Amino acid sequence: MTETQYQDRIAIADPYIGTEEKTAVEQVLDSGSLASGEEVERFESEFASFSHTSHGIATSNGTTALHAALHAAGIGPGDRVVTTPFTFIATANAIRFTGAEPVFADIDPQSYNIDPQSVESTIQAHDGEIDALLVVHLYGHPADMDALSDIAARYDIPVIEDAAQAHGATHRGKPVGSLGDVGCFSFYPTKNMTTGEGGMVVTDNDEIAARTRQFIDHGRSDRYEHERLGHNFRMTNVAAAIGRSQLQRLPLFVHERRQNAMRLYDGLQDCSFSLPREAPRTTHAYHQFTIRSERRDELKNHLDEFGIDTGVYYPIPVHEQPAYAEHSVSAPAAERASDEVLSIPVHPQLSDDELNAVITALEYFDSYL
Repeated sequence: MTETQYQDRIAIADPYIGTEEKTAVEQVLDSGSLASGEEVERFESEFASFSHTSHGIATSNGTTALHAALHAAGIGPGDRVVTTPFTFIATANAIRFTGAEPVFADIDPQSYNIDPQSVESTIQAHDGEIDALLVVHLYGHPADMDALSDIAARYDIPVIEDAAQAHGATHRGKPVGSLGDVGCFSFYPTKNMTTGEGGMVVTDNDEIAARTRQFIDHGRSDRYEHERLGHNFRMTNVAAAIGRSQLQRLPLFVHERRQNAMRLYDGLQDCSFSLPREAPRTTHAYHQFTIRSERRDELKNHLDEFGIDTGVYYPIPVHEQPAYAEHSVSAPAAERASDEVLSIPVHPQLSDDELNAVITALEYFDSYL
């Protein structure tokens, strides 16, 4: 086997935009109504229904969704929010944008999600002076929401879900985003569905929904009346048109991701790599199929030589980022994961030949190198 066997690269992500999305965008462009309007309202309603929540509020991206949701949940200057350091930096940034302080707990090394035991000990270390819990469903796998919700209830703090990577994932049959007080999604092009750029806040709480909607629209209560300070975090009708079409495809996208994941499991079960695990009573949406190896960098280079794109999500935990130099914390599980994780292609556009090529390249590395 040599690198010349595969001439076309196998992408780590390959967003699908079909005729329906293009037609929907053309209709919006022809209408002349490009900014936030009726198309956004329809998308909000449809996504809320998909998420089994009462409200959906569309935003300009996933970061603004998190910022707005935290603000609407009452988080502000002087508050402390427990979250994971093993995530995209937007999770922690959104906390700081409200004026609050992120407090990092460690992760479960199997799921890569925040560890409930570490959450409890972190809250106790701060004498219970914690104001919210921001949970990330990393790689598309739901966090342990039973344990985390119990902890939040004992300390009487809200739970905000960062479901940016978990569209279509479920816990006990309920969609992520509906499991806490408020949930947030991203529609960046590499996600399980896209609007180009965009986000969504979902909740059953009428007050949180109203505060979110005001916050993303200049604090507006009427066209030229502004009750409180707010941002322009609105989604456009153009983005919403793409999102409505993508949402119809999302169940198929997730099904195909899961089918591809099963193929990878079957092909790699005898390899020495650590494979992702799906916890009981959960449905993994496989935004990423993340393997683990102490030889991660060597393996990444090997796959690159064979034309297989990979991703390291994430090589530097948030608490070790320069922007978080003042947030000293011990998170050994997150730190070790950052040195060992490697995501391989699992997206719906993969052909059988491409999946076989990924498996063969990994088997070759495991057996001969």
